[in-house]
Amino acid sequence: MGTGFRAAFAVPEFRVLWSAAALSTIGDQLARVALSVLVFERTGSAAWTALTYALTMLPALVSGVLLSGLADRFPRRTVMVVSDALRAVLLGVMAVPGVPLSLVAALLVVAQLAEAPFSAAQGALLPTVLGDRYEAGQSVHLITHQSGLLLGFVGGGLVVAWLGTSGALAVDAATFAVSALVLRLGLVHRPVSGVVKRTHVRIREGAALVWRDRRLRLLVTLGWLALFTVVPEGLAAPFSAESGIGVEGVGLLLAADPAGMVLGTVLLRFLPTDRRVRLLGLLAVATALPLAGYLLAPPLAGAVALLALSGVFSAYQVTAGATFVRLVPDEQRGQALGFARSGLVAAQGVGVAGGGLLATATGSAGTAIAVSGVVGAVLAALVTLAWSRVSVPAA
Repeated sequence: MGTGFRAAFAVPEFRVLWSAAALSTIGDQLARVALSVLVFERTGSAAWTALTYALTMLPALVSGVLLSGLADRFPRRTVMVVSDALRAVLLGVMAVPGVPLSLVAALLVVAQLAEAPFSAAQGALLPTVLGDRYEAGQSVHLITHQSGLLLGFVGGGLVVAWLGTSGALAVDAATFAVSALVLRLGLVHRPVSGVVKRTHVRIREGAALVWRDRRLRLLVTLGWLALFTVVPEGLAAPFSAESGIGVEGVGLLLAADPAGMVLGTVLLRFLPTDRRVRLLGLLAVATALPLAGYLLAPPLAGAVALLALSGVFSAYQVTAGATFVRLVPDEQRGQALGFARSGLVAAQGVGVAGGGLLATATGSAGTAIAVSGVVGAVLAALVTLAWSRVSVPAA
């Protein structure tokens, strides 16, 4: 593994792409913490806080369908640089003290729309840059993403407590500005090549492919169950406030799940692939169940432990995704993945927004998280029964 990673980092342009991705990931998580705290401080509403958090996810569904094709229409370096520069400007405006929340929400939506073309251009450029080292480079990116989540979430609460929400958003704007500069100076200009494809057609064809294959339908459903387990993210600030934890605890709550997922990914590697595939349904149930513990109004340490435990089991998503890719024909893989990923982003956004409404209705963020966990576990159990009846060829 180490040799493979060193081989990827030996490519100068990969180091550029990696650095930009790390900056953007950390900045994104910092912004999520800052926005959650900002909205909750101004409104005192769990519903508005969760809805704002959902706005960091839902626009990706629209941009994934409508804007990903820009990566094929324009030079990919240009797409990435413009996307990051746009986000730097928008986050900079959001960082101005006293900006109305309605404007913050509007700017946030536009900023998130830029994520899809950036990711599409980056994903398309990686194989060109790395060649036969692509697998090693993709592994580095996945590890970097999870590490960025941890650093951004853990440090986010501390940065917000230190600099305030405006200062934290300004730091996020700076990460995008630096990323744009690094990409502009470090990547080789490559002209547009290949055939431009209509993304919305590909998404529709991917949906049809998944619908026809019961195994793919169930794997997608297992993935979309994240709509229940993502609820604690959107309610981290309200839960922290109602528990008397304070702003510093928000980052720890947000970091617990990705930390658990990293550990779970390592632990699951000790099981044979076929066994991991058979256990997918049960692991999905185990991901949701710990959230029911929020009914006991746990202190910070208990809440973090419950989220970390949920995160450990949520590593089943890695196996589910790999199995999905393996079962889809190569010539239709992009279409199917586009549908699955767009649906996952939408499901997470709906889950966060729904959790906020439930918290408002019940008067408790902890209760809303617990109910989401129970409902998610019940639905996961039903999917588990269906998954036990399908046959998946050995890897």
